[in-house]
Amino acid sequence: MSAVIKEKIIEVIETKEAPVKKEKVLDASGRAYATGKRKNAIARVWIKKGSGKITVNDLDAKLYFGREILVNIAKAAFGAVKSENKLDVVAKIVGGGKSGQAGALAHGISKALVLFDPTNHTVLRSGGFLTRDSRVVERKKYGLKKARKAQTYRKR
Repeated sequence: MSAVIKEKIIEVIETKEAPVKKEKVLDASGRAYATGKRKNAIARVWIKKGSGKITVNDLDAKLYFGREILVNIAKAAFGAVKSENKLDVVAKIVGGGKSGQAGALAHGISKALVLFDPTNHTVLRSGGFLTRDSRVVERKKYGLKKARKAQTYRKR
């Protein structure tokens, strides 16, 4: 290697920054805010210290979702970081159906937990809670009945 290339490599190594330590991001009320998305649903989520109450669009989560499995999907991140019944959640959700909204709430809660306590990041990342599920409904194509469903082919 030439001396110029060696100097450039040394310069890059010396200017490389140390890993940035993440800090808590809380508002004046002690709440962490995050946005979660899934399908067409968008959830704006605030978490703060409390008794584990989850409120969605001014209703209790069990009453809003109507099915226990959807509430369990939304609460899954709390189980991963072992903080059930320690944090209150207030969420405003728009768009999509109940299943997409539950997924959006789970995504928002996970992101807010990282902002509330950055030590949760590795647990939530390895559990797959911080990854946005990018699957959305495929669009309908003209000439077809649905996105991929076509007329039945008859040879005779």
